[in-house]
Amino acid sequence: MRIVVDAMGSDNRPVPDVAGAVMAAREWGEEILLVGPEDTVKAELSKHETAGLPLTVVHAPEVIGMDEHTDAVKAKKDSSIRVGMRLVKEGKAEAFVSAGNTAAVLASALFDLGRIRGPGGKVRRPALATIYPVADDPILLIDNGATTDCRPEDLLQFARMGVAYVQRMWGVESPRVGLVSNGEEPEKGSILVREAYALLAQSDLNFVGNVEPKEITRGMTDIALTDGFTGNVMLKTTEAIASFMLRFLKRELTRGGLSKAGLVLMAPGLIAALPGLILLAPALKRIVRRMDYAEYGGALLMGVDGIVIIGHGRSNAKAVKNAIRQARRAVESEVLEAIRAAVS
Repeated sequence: MRIVVDAMGSDNRPVPDVAGAVMAAREWGEEILLVGPEDTVKAELSKHETAGLPLTVVHAPEVIGMDEHTDAVKAKKDSSIRVGMRLVKEGKAEAFVSAGNTAAVLASALFDLGRIRGPGGKVRRPALATIYPVADDPILLIDNGATTDCRPEDLLQFARMGVAYVQRMWGVESPRVGLVSNGEEPEKGSILVREAYALLAQSDLNFVGNVEPKEITRGMTDIALTDGFTGNVMLKTTEAIASFMLRFLKRELTRGGLSKAGLVLMAPGLIAALPGLILLAPALKRIVRRMDYAEYGGALLMGVDGIVIIGHGRSNAKAVKNAIRQARRAVESEVLEAIRAAVS
């Protein structure tokens, strides 16, 4: 398996991009193609112990910044994003991973890979699919940012692709599809939601109806289906709340003289409770991991004719490594072939 990594993707490029690729090559032994300005990438790579690791640098002289738009994708044909995407198109790699400009990666995927084509035509719009972390069991959130303005038929197509993904990646035979709305009743929601409800209800999918956020967190569905604008806001709000809670707890435990005095007075009790705290440590670690975006790596861009994983711009090395892991699993599980069949 060969996986392309955009070495110039993240906000702090190429440091976490290269470090994550080295970690992945060391753990799994897959061939990783690091794409970017050769001198820059090799200089960063020299900071790591890479003897015997299957890492190859592919020269791409241009870089697309986070503040650039689709015009830059057209103009910079030798950017790290486009060179990497063409490697997948030409069959020289099985997947592409980037923590770069989402709009640029999306545009390049459409230009260089194209959309999946079925007997009825091409996929109309792509969608980003990622794990929604605040639920008892994994839930796939679609779309979380690729297509902000959707038609009802787009949501139906997103659902079919999502079902194929969940079946292959998670082994769920008949995934439940829930439509994100502000109420459970069929007549609730925007015009888009109401019209999409009618299409989904008539389909052969395991459609469980409208789901509010509280139902999503309680595991009432396997797939939370929505447009890219709503999904992106949902995901970013969830991440912001998790970050706020950690900051809030830290601040409240240390602010003011009374709180600090209380910690001092509690010290003997804390020492006595140390064995219990040690036993709780694995559970606390699991909670932190569940809310850590770096654990999930990135989102799969569904609907384009290739495996493309898009990560956070703020990705650290761990996030890049896990995005590569996600790409590996998608290739091993033949997710692309399953999505092609679902669209057909």
